[in-house]
Amino acid sequence: FLYLYQNNLAGAIPKSLGNLTNLIELDLSDSQFSGSIPVSIGNLNNLEKLFLPNNQFSGTIPQEIGNLSKLVSLELFRNQFSGPLPELLCQSGILQNISVAENMLTGPIPKSLQNCSSLVRARFDGNRFQGNLSEMFGIYPVLDFIDLSNNKFYGKLSSNWAFVNLTLEEVKGNKGLCGNITGLRACESSRLIKKHVKDKSKELVLIIVLPLLGSFTLLGALFGVLKLHDRRKQNSREEDTEVNKGGLFAICAYDGKALYKEIVRSTEEFSETFCIGKGGCGSVYKAQLPSGEVVAVKRLHNIPNVAKDRSFLNEIRALTEIKHRNIVKLFGFCSNAQHSILVYEYLERGSLAKILSIEEEAKELDWQKRLNIIKGVAHALSYMHHDCSPPIVHRDISSNNILLDPECEAHVSDFGTAKFLRRDSSNWSSLAGTYGYVAPGNKVYFFSSSCH
Repeated sequence: FLYLYQNNLAGAIPKSLGNLTNLIELDLSDSQFSGSIPVSIGNLNNLEKLFLPNNQFSGTIPQEIGNLSKLVSLELFRNQFSGPLPELLCQSGILQNISVAENMLTGPIPKSLQNCSSLVRARFDGNRFQGNLSEMFGIYPVLDFIDLSNNKFYGKLSSNWAFVNLTLEEVKGNKGLCGNITGLRACESSRLIKKHVKDKSKELVLIIVLPLLGSFTLLGALFGVLKLHDRRKQNSREEDTEVNKGGLFAICAYDGKALYKEIVRSTEEFSETFCIGKGGCGSVYKAQLPSGEVVAVKRLHNIPNVAKDRSFLNEIRALTEIKHRNIVKLFGFCSNAQHSILVYEYLERGSLAKILSIEEEAKELDWQKRLNIIKGVAHALSYMHHDCSPPIVHRDISSNNILLDPECEAHVSDFGTAKFLRRDSSNWSSLAGTYGYVAPGNKVYFFSSSCH
């Protein structure tokens, strides 16, 4: 192992580095190295992890990196690399993590990566890659995150494409893409069909409407007078109808005050009967909306100036900036003189701590399920540490803050003590977390701005 990260070391990597054939991990990140990577690095046959991000490396990435048959993780982001990626990356089929974001790389994605089914995390964003994206990737059974934004990819995408969790955020900045992903422009053929149908509809409407125009004008004027006469009463009825018929998002979009009133009503003003959990910052209640949807509502304890309380603002900031299948979803929040609340998705199995405390439920969690829970938490933490900008440290991972859905999938919750790290400096923090889970003997923690 050779760790030289976060130093003021500068200059080029010596060719003699290739003589360290027993090297397993090499980390030179967050320094001032420059020049090109020597081809002799391809001699490191036992290398599993290569970290060179946040430096001033330039030139092409040597093809010899493709000869590293044991390579599991490759991170070269935030440098000045140019040219194509090595053709033989992942030829051994064990590469799990690759991040080459924010360089000047060009060309298509190599075929060896297109068929790399071992990939868990991949970042290609902020480069000049090009090619037909719909033909460039296979199916990745364990892929957790991929970012292809801000390149020159093109092609037609559909909602059932290889990456089932792909959103607009991960493909934005590629002008040639089209498809059925929410927010992405429709493909040309689809637009032409829609335009043809629309033109036909206009012709039909004109044929029907023109002879009856006078009658409709008269009826419209009469309806307008009646509507103006009873405007206030009608608005009240419309609001009640929205609340009763709409779902959670419809209510939020229509009137946040109406949603707040429904939550207070459905919990009987936060009665203990509906309380499903308590913590240091507040209590959690189960609320059923008129539409039938069930949400979890966290009400913070009454403290002075609660709208400015750090835990409340931390949780809002963290959960509005991150999106991951293993992190609980925040639907909305409200703060007034009476209450400060956060509205989350409801996970009916509750916390891991509660399940483990009940013998019968604990027995249902066999080793495979427990392993999947650990993987889910690890994926969430990896996302927060590596893919959020700035990185987020939770600081209170405990069984109380791991919630399970009906499939025993883990969801990390409670970001009241989360900390946002500054990439350009060290980060100090006072003790936070749950006793029994924090590192023993520590009163002050030091966080490196580079997490691996």
